[in-house]
Amino acid sequence: MNAPQSQAPTQVSPARIRVFDTTLRDGEQSPGCSMTPPQKLVMARALGELGTDIIETGFPASSQSDREAMALIGRELREPVLAVLSRCLRADIDTSLHALEAAQRPRLHVFLSTSPLHREHKLRMSRQQVLDMAVESIPYARQFIDDIEFSTEDGTRTEEDFLHEVVAAAISAGATTINVPDTVGFTTPEEIRGLFQRLIGTVPGAGNVIFSAHCHNDLGLAVANTLAAIEGGARQVECTINGIGERAGNCALEEIVMALKVRGAFFNVDTGIDSRRLVPTSQLLQRLIGMHVQRNKAVVGSNAFAHESGIHQHGMLRHRGTYEIMRPQDVGWPDTQMVLGRHSGRAAVEQRLRALGYYLEEGELDLVFTDFKALCEQQRVVTDADLQALMQDTGDGEGYRLASMTVSDRGQRAIATVELSDPDGSRVLESAEGDGPVDALFAALSAATGVRLALESYRVHSVGLGADARGEASLSVRHGETEFEGTGTSRDIIEASALAWLDVANRLLRQRRVAAGTEQLATA
Repeated sequence: MNAPQSQAPTQVSPARIRVFDTTLRDGEQSPGCSMTPPQKLVMARALGELGTDIIETGFPASSQSDREAMALIGRELREPVLAVLSRCLRADIDTSLHALEAAQRPRLHVFLSTSPLHREHKLRMSRQQVLDMAVESIPYARQFIDDIEFSTEDGTRTEEDFLHEVVAAAISAGATTINVPDTVGFTTPEEIRGLFQRLIGTVPGAGNVIFSAHCHNDLGLAVANTLAAIEGGARQVECTINGIGERAGNCALEEIVMALKVRGAFFNVDTGIDSRRLVPTSQLLQRLIGMHVQRNKAVVGSNAFAHESGIHQHGMLRHRGTYEIMRPQDVGWPDTQMVLGRHSGRAAVEQRLRALGYYLEEGELDLVFTDFKALCEQQRVVTDADLQALMQDTGDGEGYRLASMTVSDRGQRAIATVELSDPDGSRVLESAEGDGPVDALFAALSAATGVRLALESYRVHSVGLGADARGEASLSVRHGETEFEGTGTSRDIIEASALAWLDVANRLLRQRRVAAGTEQLATA
C-alpha cells in the first residue's frame, strides 16, 4: 500500500485592504491645516497617484469652499472613488448629492453619533430616535446613489448591544460600507479587535458589506488600533497623510501602509498604495499647509533613515538589515543617511572619506578624526564639504562671525543692522528692512555675505531651565535645489537666529571654496 503523498500547503492570497484617505476632510479641519479648493485639487492629484482607493474631499454642507473643491476634483480625478461627508439630514444629503454630481465614482458618507454621551449632550436624542434617523436617511439617499458608507460616530464608546442594532439596521437600509470610528482615540487594540470580530460574526448581513476602521490618535494608538481592527476583519482603513486631523490627529496613512507591507507575512493583507510615493506626498502636504512633521516621524520624518550613533553606523556598514527594516527607496527617500555628528565613530568617518576619494593611513585618520570631533563641538552636523575642508586644511573654523547687531521694529516694517567679521578678518556692515525682526535680520545677513537663502521653516525653543536657559533657533532653508538646516544658541533668540543663519551660510561658502580649489587642481 502506497503511503499518501503530502500536499503542499495552499497559498492564500493576501486580502485587499481599501485605503480611505480623509486628509482633505478630517485632516483639513484640524487647526492650521485648512486648504483652498485649488490646494485640495493639487493634493487630490497626489493622492490619486499614490493609489488611494477612496478620497474624501470634504463636508459640502459645511462650506462653499468644500463644494467648490469637490467640483474641481470630480471633474479631473476619474479613477478613485470620491466621497463626501454628510449628516443624516435630508438637507445635508441633498447638498452632498449635488456636490457629487461631477464624480465618476461617487460615495456618500453619512454619519450619526451613537454613544450615550453623544446622544445625551450632543444630539439630545434617545436610542430609538437615533435608530429611526439612520433607517430613514439611508433609504432616502439610496434613491439617488448606490455607494453609501454609514458611520457610527463615537462607535467604540457605544453600548455594544445598541451598536449591533444600529449596524444591522444600516445594513438592512442599504449601506454598503460600515465604519465604526474610534472618534476620540479611546479604545485599545485588544478591545477594537474583539469588537470588529463580534460585529462581523453576529450582525445579520455583515458578510455583504465592508467594515471600516477610523481611529484617532489621542492616546497614540491610532495605527495600532487600526491594525487590530484589520485583524478583527476590517477591510477598509481611514487615515490621513502625516496623520493630520482633529486634536492629536488620525491614523497616519504612511505608517499603516508600511506596517502592512513590512509585516505582510504576519497580517496577510495588502493595499494598492505605491509606497514609493509616500515621501513626496508627505512633503507636498507639508508645503501646502505649512505644518512640518517632526524629524523622528516614522517613514516620512527626515531622521527615519538617518544614523548618527557610531554603533549603529558600524552595524549599517556591515549589513543594512542590522538597523533598517525597510529600504528608504521603498517609501520615496533617495537613500540611507549616515549623519556625521558628535556620536559618530571612526568607521563612519572613514567610510565617508573613502566615498569622497580620500584613503588614509591609520595615523592620518587619527588626526582627521580628532579635528572632526573638535568640529562637532561647534556644529551638530558635519557635511561632505566640511570633511573636504578638513582634508584640505582650509581653516574650517573660519567664516563669517557675528560682531554686533541691532534690530528695531517700527510699526509695519523692521530694520536690522549687522556687523560681521568676514573670513579675511575684515568688518562688513549692512542694514536691511523686513516684514518683521527676523525677516529684516536675515535680509541684512544676506546682504553682508552675498548668500541668498529661501526660508522653508523657522523655530525657536528654550534649552535648559531657569537662569541658565538659552534660546535655540532652528531653521530649514533652500539654496538652489538643496535644503539645509542650521542651528544657533544664545541667551537672545534674535542672536540665536542670526547664528543659525550663519551656520548654513558658512557651510555653503566652505563648499564653494572647496569646489574652487578642486577645479584649480583639475586645470593645473
